[in-house]
Amino acid sequence: MLARLVRQRIEALIPPGWAKLAELAQRLQAETRARLPDVVARRRALERVFTGPAAELAIAGREAEAEAAYRAELNAPGSATGFVTLVGAGPGAADLASLRALRLLGEADVIVHDRLGTAEVLALARRDAHRIDVGKTQGNHTMPQAEINALLIGLAREGKRVVRLKGGDPFVFGRGGEEFDALRAAGIACAVVPGITAALACAASAGVPLTHRDRAHAVTFVTAHRRRPDLGIDYAGLLRPGVTLAIYMGLASIARLRDELDQAGYDTAIMAVLIENGGTPEARVLRGTLAELAAQAAAWSQGGPALILLGGAAG
Repeated sequence: MLARLVRQRIEALIPPGWAKLAELAQRLQAETRARLPDVVARRRALERVFTGPAAELAIAGREAEAEAAYRAELNAPGSATGFVTLVGAGPGAADLASLRALRLLGEADVIVHDRLGTAEVLALARRDAHRIDVGKTQGNHTMPQAEINALLIGLAREGKRVVRLKGGDPFVFGRGGEEFDALRAAGIACAVVPGITAALACAASAGVPLTHRDRAHAVTFVTAHRRRPDLGIDYAGLLRPGVTLAIYMGLASIARLRDELDQAGYDTAIMAVLIENGGTPEARVLRGTLAELAAQAAAWSQGGPALILLGGAAG
């Protein structure tokens, strides 16, 4: 029993991807000794390699990039740029963040974080890491997206290990794709750590299976937030029989959703679920028809992030 508990703790601390890093180090061992014959200089270079971009790329399984970063450190010790990891914090509960996310937060020099869904996870981060709040709420952007991209690039060029901490999952309605593209275009090594996205957390909080053999054979994620008003959403086309529709950021536009479906000929008596702060101890659930939820949502909401589940197994 004690051995099993020790093994669990070791596995929590050491990511499985370290095997890839060990293989890379072994493969380049002779080259490393030839380029850095001085033992002290070699040890310092390897410490940087094992805590820098080469290590993160190897752990992420990007072996060719890891080897290039490893060799860059050998050729010009101490001159390598930093590394940026886009990390999903999940819905907000600290124990729903991944082990990899927690490890990276413990190693980061700088944490660039959102406001919503990151507070509990952020509390577990390295205490002396510099924290930068770039959070957005509806109608209030602390920092425009272009400036966030430039900030991440600048920090990496200073040699910093940067965690870009996002609520939910970075690549699901989190602008992570824009940041990833900007980093790659600037030649900055970066990786992504997925997080539990809102649809999964909210469905779990409400006890609603997103798919079900008898009720729902597919699930569609859609955001009600529109960058341009003229970019409409074809809800009628998305809401087919046997499909669960998970609508992000839909609380403010739930009345418009009801009206658009009504105009498309859908019965607004379709069952729906509205979940606020899903995946956290503060989760709240409102059930009813879409028409009922549209009438009650504004008075019911306490201002937390909310998601709507419609059709499929939502009833």
